Amino acid sequence: MARKFVFFGGKGGVGKTTVSSAFGLRCALDGDRTLLVSTDPAHSTGDLFDQEFDDTPRAVEGYDRLDALELDPEAEVERHRLQLKRELGAQLSATMVNEVDIQLEMAHRTPGAYEAALFDRFIDVMGDADEYDRVVFDTSPTGGTLRLLALPELLEGWIERLIAKREQSIDLYEKAAIGRQTPRRVREGDPILARLEDRREKFSFAGETLRNDAVFTLVMNPDTLSLRETERAVGSLEEYGLTVGGVVVNKVTPAPEPHEEGRGARYLRDRCESERERIREANDTLEVPVIAEIESRVRDVKGELLRDVAGKLRTDVVDDTGTGRSATGDSDQS
Repeated sequence: MARKFVFFGGKGGVGKTTVSSAFGLRCALDGDRTLLVSTDPAHSTGDLFDQEFDDTPRAVEGYDRLDALELDPEAEVERHRLQLKRELGAQLSATMVNEVDIQLEMAHRTPGAYEAALFDRFIDVMGDADEYDRVVFDTSPTGGTLRLLALPELLEGWIERLIAKREQSIDLYEKAAIGRQTPRRVREGDPILARLEDRREKFSFAGETLRNDAVFTLVMNPDTLSLRETERAVGSLEEYGLTVGGVVVNKVTPAPEPHEEGRGARYLRDRCESERERIREANDTLEVPVIAEIESRVRDVKGELLRDVAGKLRTDVVDDTGTGRSATGDSDQS
């Protein structure tokens, strides 16, 4: 059985949105109820389907069993800040609320706030996906995605330490109660401890889901810079204990016909030779298989062209043992 959550990542500009959308379409055409989720700030999914999406799932017009949503990172950061302000406001004195608001404003402008806010929404999407057979994520460029996916392990450890500190604090307050006086704080019903335990459950769910029911597919172009970034990304993902199913090589230059001559044909042959060398290197050096090669198209990949690209992708790139298959499907170059 294939894994439910499929993440597409890669260097900026390699065509992640096109490939992930084509994969989502292929899943839907194969009969899977599919949700396509974009976390890329560029919001290109709507452009690709000529349809506006927001942060709630909407049916993709013209296709059965395919829904899509686009997460707005800036809006998620603001929503995250307001939610924290609301929760802390209910637990703190009025004199502290203004100071806390200033601190929250500053905290949400620091590195990591973007990933933290977006990660919360990731967890919500994964937790509310019961009606779907497949959920396909189009992620932001590699660096941001890796920081995001490293969060479960990081946050699980951090929240455990906060819970231990809070329990220690409550224990000291309980011991400080004199005679029959009620301690100022008790463990049962403590709102901060309850909030921390809720966060621990969420992070635990995210970590387990990413490790056991998710697979990552990297998209690269047949050039040296893209290959090097893909090599590093495969290593980082595996270091986090995440499964990489394979690599899709996108924007492969079509070869000219043998009888064609002239400057343009020579350029294309040289280009194709260079790209074939990078693809051979990818096959030889990457620890995961190249599962598809997609040729460049002259026109924008929409409509029938998107359906054509979808036909080049296999939806069973990883079986239930989590082992990537060395399959190339119906690639343009196969």
